[in-house]
Amino acid sequence: MDVIRVQADDFSLATEYEACATEAGRDCGAVAAFVGLVRQADDDAKVVGLHLEHYPVMTEESIEKIVHEAHQRWSLQHIRVVHRTGALNAGSQIVLVVVASSHRPDAFAACEFIMDLLKTEAVFWKKEIRSDGEVWIKSTAGDYDRRDGWKNTVASSLKR
Repeated sequence: MDVIRVQADDFSLATEYEACATEAGRDCGAVAAFVGLVRQADDDAKVVGLHLEHYPVMTEESIEKIVHEAHQRWSLQHIRVVHRTGALNAGSQIVLVVVASSHRPDAFAACEFIMDLLKTEAVFWKKEIRSDGEVWIKSTAGDYDRRDGWKNTVASSLKR
């Protein structure tokens, strides 16, 4: 069973990796992971931190939908998504995606796919705390382009 957690507390990549590999079982041949950090600069302003808000049920459901779609596209044994909320300092871990599969291409592609869709489809409100004030952050045109690129992409290793 996949794991999706939205939490204020920090996470351990090593602990989450080990849990993913264990849950994936003996057929696991690859584990891909991505850790996102709160940027320390944006444009010309120093970023002090980030404040993330969410609506619990809606947020988890939006992430579950992304994870389900990843399973539809690739042959995956286990997925773990941990996304932090609340006040985070610059340089802090904000998101973790860990994907286990029998094959490396599936693990890499699914990990990137999940992260790309988290940027546009997961329900979070993000406020960047900067040296020159506070700014609500929206998904960028580049974020939407990456998401839309997946709509036209068929994974070469779909469901072996």
